[in-house]
Amino acid sequence: MPLEYIIRYNTTNTYENKVHSAHWQFLIIPETNESQDFITTDFNNSLAAINEFSVNGYGFNTIRVNPRKKFNQITFNAEFKVLKKGANPFEFNPSQNIKEDYLKLNSLNFKVDFDQFLKNTPFTTLPDSSVGLYQLDDTLSIFDNLQALNTWTYQSIYFKVDVTDVNTTLDKVITKRHGVCQDFTHLFCAIARDYKIPTRYVSGYLHQGNGYFGDSQMHAWAEAYIPNIGWVGFDPTNNLLVASNHIKVCHGKDYQDCAPLKGIVYSQGQNETQYSVQVISQQQ
Repeated sequence: MPLEYIIRYNTTNTYENKVHSAHWQFLIIPETNESQDFITTDFNNSLAAINEFSVNGYGFNTIRVNPRKKFNQITFNAEFKVLKKGANPFEFNPSQNIKEDYLKLNSLNFKVDFDQFLKNTPFTTLPDSSVGLYQLDDTLSIFDNLQALNTWTYQSIYFKVDVTDVNTTLDKVITKRHGVCQDFTHLFCAIARDYKIPTRYVSGYLHQGNGYFGDSQMHAWAEAYIPNIGWVGFDPTNNLLVASNHIKVCHGKDYQDCAPLKGIVYSQGQNETQYSVQVISQQQ
């Protein structure tokens, strides 16, 4: 049964001293894909600056804002409507030849095709001390192994806000065993890529009405490419396969490719940013 979602995204930036110039890029618009249809967008800012809509290097929609006057505070308000199609994440034919699937991961053509999502980044690099941290079982299918990895990641880190930030790397996550969705996702991607399974970091929204873990901003999960199946979404923060509660915005190699808000601000002194995201569902 399709679900219509209304997503409200609000951000207020406050600066101690006047901002003389600023450039922001928002990556918060839901995409249209085989599991969801993006319907409408409404985006505005409190300074009435022009909103420029464009497409980034990965093909995802962005909004750019460059106010032409000095200010101490600016608020951005967005509302999106998305129609999420009913989806069964187990609706695929299981592999008939597990060995061939693993051999394909090691083939040159496969490595070339998925090179971008096999590389480690500063956020998906496992520390040297983590050798043997997780072992795949090659008697199981790749899908079953990834499900097991999803569960292991969920059980290995405790969800806790304000203990990590956007610059936290995996050595600290593994040592402290606390983090938020981006930390769970980076760890899942790092281990999967270590076993030559392509993975994408995904940014989006999560309807938390069913008690899922997330935060008051945006959510993150992973997509892994499985030979003969395709890209499959895994949410290690909640030990779930991605389904109708997940609304995708974009994907990349790690958080850095998917940061909801990037910008340059010319000012001095302290500043404060407040975010809120609300996801409301309505059955069609």
